[in-house]
Amino acid sequence: MVQSLSYYVHGSGPGIVLVPGIGTTGADAWGAVPRDLADSHTVVVPNLPGSGESPLPDGPLDLDTVADQVVATAQDAGLERFTLAAVLLGSGIALRVTTRHPARVSRLALLAGFARPRPSLRLWFEIWAALSGDDEAVSKLMVLLSLSDGSLAASSDEQIDLLVEQITRGRQPGAAAQLDLATRLDVRADLAKIGVPTLVMTGTGDGFVAPAHSHEIADGVPGARLVEIAGGHGFWMENPDTVAVLREFLGD
Repeated sequence: MVQSLSYYVHGSGPGIVLVPGIGTTGADAWGAVPRDLADSHTVVVPNLPGSGESPLPDGPLDLDTVADQVVATAQDAGLERFTLAAVLLGSGIALRVTTRHPARVSRLALLAGFARPRPSLRLWFEIWAALSGDDEAVSKLMVLLSLSDGSLAASSDEQIDLLVEQITRGRQPGAAAQLDLATRLDVRADLAKIGVPTLVMTGTGDGFVAPAHSHEIADGVPGARLVEIAGGHGFWMENPDTVAVLREFLGD
């Protein structure tokens, strides 16, 4: 029997599962988005293995197993069919969920996602891994990569230091295993098998997961819609247009 992940739930209505990225909890990864959608949806936010209360397995993370755990989590929360939205590593997991469990997923939204790490992203992952053990350095890297240059320029030194401190406090023990899975990820063969309405969103100033990754997904998924949002890697936290686009997609 597949073990469900730890999770929390907001709101009521049609189900949407929000899958997070690397080294963080679902709550920290999505910011205000779950609360923004909870007035019209049952929002389920799982924690990947090694984050929150979700245990790490022995050995490396297996993509199919994590995909099955996401579905088990949705079912545990009472959702039999649901929209699946995901960021960063979560996007690859969501694509695999959709091909392994097509009857469960009604539509798919992928934010700052990738089907495989292109050379620029692979190098960022290698730098991240090399910094492991120095939580403050990793947190500074995350701030640098997550925010657009404009957002950083508009922030005071005190605000940036506080953000670094918050990210450092929120670091999760499963970060290394999740980063390893992200580095090995390659779901390009899944793209053509996606048979649900798909929204792909990318930040125009994303210096971490370059927009080319989203273009690759959108080009490979039949009928996918690509939307570019002003902002950096964490554009869904910077730009309120993100929720407006998601609401439009959910209401189609």
